[in-house]
Amino acid sequence: MGAVSSDDSQAFTYDAVGATREEGFCPPGFRPLHVRTRLGEGEQVFRRASEAVLTWELHRALGVGVEASADRAAPGVDVTVTLAGVVRAPCRVVWTVEEPRRAGWAYGTLTGHPECGEESFVVDRTGDGTVWLTVHAFSRPAKWYARAAGPATRGLQHAYARRCGTVLQRLSRRDAED
Repeated sequence: MGAVSSDDSQAFTYDAVGATREEGFCPPGFRPLHVRTRLGEGEQVFRRASEAVLTWELHRALGVGVEASADRAAPGVDVTVTLAGVVRAPCRVVWTVEEPRRAGWAYGTLTGHPECGEESFVVDRTGDGTVWLTVHAFSRPAKWYARAAGPATRGLQHAYARRCGTVLQRLSRRDAED
């Protein structure tokens, strides 16, 4: 894993830092995203999925490049996601949660990211034992090419969120069956 050092001087590119804690919230001028995927059932599926989310394993399994200043998500950890080996998207983790039935984190965009906003990845286990991944985000284009792509950018964001659920479903079920 490549490491990036945390640079506190690099600013977030939006004001509502931490707002994805409130599911469904979307600041004015941003586009919301909310994708929920059923991963399976049971404590083992929850534990496995939570670990994959908190340690960047999910993102690496998606095939994106991940450079992080720590092996595990924690507030203040800098993360740069590289898409298609070309687009670099610098972010910083703004919050994490690790509870008996809920685990995950959110990162916010930093200068140089093609989008402006925040995205969270949260695994939760409901009262009936069903395990879910929820990807919640709000964003708007920051770079010229994100603006030029228009609706295609939104389509890619939705496809990425759905793919997160599919990949995490596979990761958490595979180990639960072993």
